[in-house]
Amino acid sequence: MSELPNCPECGGEFTYEDGPLLVCPTCAHEWSPAAEAAADDANAVRDANGNVLQSGDTVVVIKDLKFRGGVVKGGTKVKNIRIVDGDHDIDCKIDGLGAMGLKSEFVKKA
Repeated sequence: MSELPNCPECGGEFTYEDGPLLVCPTCAHEWSPAAEAAADDANAVRDANGNVLQSGDTVVVIKDLKFRGGVVKGGTKVKNIRIVDGDHDIDCKIDGLGAMGLKSEFVKKA
């Protein structure tokens, strides 16, 4: 028998399958495991080529990015990124420039 996940609403462990849905008898919550997986995938941070980025990855800036303190040149390699929420998806340190926030649409996975 396959192991079913606990209920995301109440944490109940007695879930069962009802067609394509999973149902919790404790709180009567119904959900689709496929929709839950798609929602997790939609929240993933992706680079300019569509690759999923994770904290600790190395990325390359794909175009010159101007900011108040100077310019990050295209082709600059950034190591050990950190994925964050906000208008900038990536926190990183760039050699010679310091700590910076980048948008994932301007980088590609190295």
